[in-house]
Amino acid sequence: MFEQLKIKVCEANKELHAHGLAPFTWGNVSQVDREKGVFAIKPSGVAYSELTPEKIVIVSLDDGSVVEGDYNPSSDTPTHFILYKEFNELNAVVHTHSVNASAFAQAGRDIPAYGTTHADFSYTAVPCARALSEAEVKSEYELNTGKVIVAHFRENDLSVDSTPAVLVRSHAPFVFGKSASDAVHNAAVLEIVAEMAMKTEILKSGVSEIAGYLSDKHYFRKHGKDAYYGQK
Repeated sequence: MFEQLKIKVCEANKELHAHGLAPFTWGNVSQVDREKGVFAIKPSGVAYSELTPEKIVIVSLDDGSVVEGDYNPSSDTPTHFILYKEFNELNAVVHTHSVNASAFAQAGRDIPAYGTTHADFSYTAVPCARALSEAEVKSEYELNTGKVIVAHFRENDLSVDSTPAVLVRSHAPFVFGKSASDAVHNAAVLEIVAEMAMKTEILKSGVSEIAGYLSDKHYFRKHGKDAYYGQK
């Protein structure tokens, strides 16, 4: 019943590892099927080299319970669950601990939009959401991680379409996409953008972000004139 979804999510997880974005088992990819009311996600602790479609876990979009699968779903499943519940337009989520993007998260900084590579990717700076409180960490940590992301997007009038990635303070990035493979692509671009921003700041302190007119040219040329603006 879910075979094609499992195949797509399995392939995307392997691609994530092949890009070097998820060493060991430090990452996961999921994709939702809203018609069937489920999402598929990587199992917890399974090496990418051993991952097969049969090991992908199917989770209910209704209550987060396992619908199908012999393995435990990723420990980050509650984060994916709440993101799908709260963002109806969201189709896929990637979580990594990629080095450069995670460095910005650890610094508690947005990734500024310095150039056209960033503008092609996101209409805004890649935001860094707040750190979780001690109470949030001790109780339903992964679910609260998702709630912090949702709150940040709503408080700042952001869209997961025009801002396809977010950092969580002291943690790492979560990246969005139209499909599992698209989300993995965005995760790879995010890591490049983060590295470019870091090197830009090394070369010149106090550098200005890209001019709005140039950012608009690149973003809307790639994503279309009707793409959501979000905040600048």
